[in-house]
Amino acid sequence: MKRLLFICTLMSLFFCSSCIERTIVVEQQLNEEASIYPDYKEVTIPANIAPLNISLINLNDAQLILEGESGESFQIASEKGFFDIPQAKWSKLLNKNKGKKIKLTVCKQVEGKWSALTPFYIFVAQEPIDKYIAYRLIPPDYELWNKMGIYQRNLETFEESTIYENTIGDYNCANCHSFQNGDPTHFLFHTRETHPGTLVFNNGHIEKLNTKTSETISFLVYPYWHPNGRFVVFSVNSTRQAFHANNLNRVEVYDSASDVVVYDTEKHQVMSCDLLKADSVFETFPSFSADGKTIYFCSAKAVNPMPYKYRDVHYDLCKIDFNAETGEFGTQVDTLYRAADLGKSVSLPRESPDGKYITFVLHEYGNFSIWHKDADLYTINLNTKEAYPFKEANSDNVESYHSWSRNSKWMVFSSRRDDGLYTRPYICYIDDEGNAHKAFMLPQHNPKKYYQDLMLSYNIPEFITNKVVVNKNSIEKMLKNEPGINISYKNSNQ
Repeated sequence: MKRLLFICTLMSLFFCSSCIERTIVVEQQLNEEASIYPDYKEVTIPANIAPLNISLINLNDAQLILEGESGESFQIASEKGFFDIPQAKWSKLLNKNKGKKIKLTVCKQVEGKWSALTPFYIFVAQEPIDKYIAYRLIPPDYELWNKMGIYQRNLETFEESTIYENTIGDYNCANCHSFQNGDPTHFLFHTRETHPGTLVFNNGHIEKLNTKTSETISFLVYPYWHPNGRFVVFSVNSTRQAFHANNLNRVEVYDSASDVVVYDTEKHQVMSCDLLKADSVFETFPSFSADGKTIYFCSAKAVNPMPYKYRDVHYDLCKIDFNAETGEFGTQVDTLYRAADLGKSVSLPRESPDGKYITFVLHEYGNFSIWHKDADLYTINLNTKEAYPFKEANSDNVESYHSWSRNSKWMVFSSRRDDGLYTRPYICYIDDEGNAHKAFMLPQHNPKKYYQDLMLSYNIPEFITNKVVVNKNSIEKMLKNEPGINISYKNSNQ
């Protein structure tokens, strides 16, 4: 019995040691800023986000005081320069201060006196964030995908769980996950090489599709769901990858041909029209508008030979009407943003769920912005047609894949700003004027250790409203044992 009590006491001390709570009295103020990782100074966050734990740079013994404008406050001590903020106290503090700001003061001892460094602030928005994000974790070199997966993270805690890991698919490639309106029960992703196919999930039912037809140039590639859940718009691409020996942009992924098609999940049929499959034009990265009446896509004049003229490829942001009742396309293509006239290129258009804005990535050339150092997030106000950069969210090193929250107030996107090599997920608040606020890195329990140790990149972060629940055995059986459904093709011009 004594031995059991001793073990329990040791366990209690262990679990409590990561969060040392004490109260100090500040005796003097220093004109000195705290150096912290990640940089959470002056960011705007939702009240339902996990604690923004931080590490101090070059300071071990310190105290953190957190104070809300509503009067709540608490203090915690660092452990080797790391502040582990208690979840319950953090949540209470944020919920009491929605629409207000929190003051954070790092204190250190100077000649035996507790001295306060210059405080910084975190602003708490009124609007919540979607509960989960989904993403791939992959090596930065796509050729080394022997171990990869699609994962999900609860944004309110630090819980990460698996949606699909390629260990059950004989180490095949998995990519291009996409959710219908952030619905965790309605999504798809592709598997390549071993056990190839597209897996479509609908309320627990799984279908495996064979998506190459004789009329299309490839299997289905980049997807985006129609808001009604029946249709998915895809590009079909003849894609290659090249590596630079001496270039700021390490990898170039380019198309020698590409078109846009719409897949009908009820008929197992892809549809297109002559305006979306011309040989003289590259079309890629399609998406639907929030009301489902428009298809946005990136369009460039075809350049040959590729890859020798890859820098001459410049994509504009274009759109075409789509009628979900008849499955018919519009009779003309309109250009929404003429990036080519500026010597620039557009990729990844995404309209906000409220229909007010369309965001895209602007970069110097080509379509694969995830390796372009100059790539930044831009948006167009669909009422005023004004185009402008998300200045406060951008950095000097690659902003790319991005996803809107369902309330159109938050955006999650990938960025290489941390070290220039690995993509990390960042989240920013979008205010009522359509401006992005300073972005913050996805919180981790110990972010400094986590991100320094993680030798994988976050790929395609996408908001989902709740946790994805899948049956691993069902997915494995579907991949390995089912031949898959062959899809048909229809040209609406014929």
